[in-house]
Amino acid sequence: MGPKIGVFLFSGGTNMKRMLSGIKPTGQLHLGNYIGALRNFVKYQDDYDLYVFIANLHCVTFYQEPKALRKNLKDAIALYLACGLDPEKCTIFLQSDVFAHAQLGFLLTCQSYMGELSRMTQFKEKSQKADESITAGLFTYPSLMAADILLYDADYVPVGDDQKQHVELARDLAQRFNNRYSKTFVVPEPLIQKVGARIMSLSDPSKKMSKSDESDKGCIYLLDDLKVVRKKIMSAVTDNYATVNFDKENQPGISNLLEIMSSLSGEPVDSIVCRYQGKGYGELKKEVADVVCKEIETIQSRYNEIVNSDLIEKTLQQGAEKASRISYKKLKKVQRKMGIDIF
Repeated sequence: MGPKIGVFLFSGGTNMKRMLSGIKPTGQLHLGNYIGALRNFVKYQDDYDLYVFIANLHCVTFYQEPKALRKNLKDAIALYLACGLDPEKCTIFLQSDVFAHAQLGFLLTCQSYMGELSRMTQFKEKSQKADESITAGLFTYPSLMAADILLYDADYVPVGDDQKQHVELARDLAQRFNNRYSKTFVVPEPLIQKVGARIMSLSDPSKKMSKSDESDKGCIYLLDDLKVVRKKIMSAVTDNYATVNFDKENQPGISNLLEIMSSLSGEPVDSIVCRYQGKGYGELKKEVADVVCKEIETIQSRYNEIVNSDLIEKTLQQGAEKASRISYKKLKKVQRKMGIDIF
């Protein structure tokens, strides 16, 4: 499961609502991650008490080469910062640095049923291949994801369509626990972003942009060379209609390019379509490439400054301390109600 991003919005103890997001960087972050979530986090940090965690525990449900995983984790944090997240405005931390995530994850696994976990899409897809290397972690990780959400009393969980199922499980577990042990968790609601939430592969617009793209031509990574970025966009799959329309069913490739441009430029899709009446796909691709390259060039410049400083280490230490204080209180409350804590 490549990088997965979710945003968890919840009410804190002050008038400012609290928001938490998580990403699983088993590979390099790409344009779909940026448009679908990262850009929104930057907007949210001024209006909410924003918490952002790197879901490194979720990364190891499959074997990861340690050196590559460390780089992906570090790059993810650096790119979070490069995209505009400010450690003075939000809290950024590694999931494994806040022990309550794993501990509550196990406790919620004990509240989960084999049947509902076996129906999770990720497990179903992998298990159908009859691969004996499938780990128990893949089977139980939705319970950990529920813990990620419920630790912080999430009210709303803005996620992609492919993650909605996990929010439903978090809702079920919250209600089950509340019924058994009395009111403890807020029951979260999934929120699906409508515009730019799901950027598709440039080589196969029927699939979501992902690092698992077989040819690698369909995925634009935030650390790609700009010449490579431009070439991927100019080679994007389109159709034979020879007219620019926003029609996901009949013209998914063109529609995907229009969503990318609209998301980054702020110009409505309808306006772009009007401008391109009577024009060819080549002109559209060139403008999309210009817009994307300008955005990525800015991100890469900031990224290079960040990785050559001590900002990442300081940010994670500060973030872990703050997140641990909050999550510990919720974990202790859960354990008292379950009878685990004696005193």
